[in-house]
Amino acid sequence: MSLSEPVPVAELSYGEADAELEAIVERLEHDQPDVDRVTADVARAAELVKHCRARITSARLSVEEVVSELTTELSTDPTD
Repeated sequence: MSLSEPVPVAELSYGEADAELEAIVERLEHDQPDVDRVTADVARAAELVKHCRARITSARLSVEEVVSELTTELSTDPTD
């Protein structure tokens, strides 16, 4: 992989993906648009948004599972 090729989205942490997405938005809002770059940026941004949403969903489900387990343990705690 050359230095100019972006890291595959699947390999990014949520924070890395979010930071890259913010950089793309900043570039699109403030730089002189280049049609070729805009096309690539929008495609990459779409991948990053999907990745971030998936990471959020995964985290939410994990938290819900932990809370559910705690709730079950608390409701069946014999020390009550």
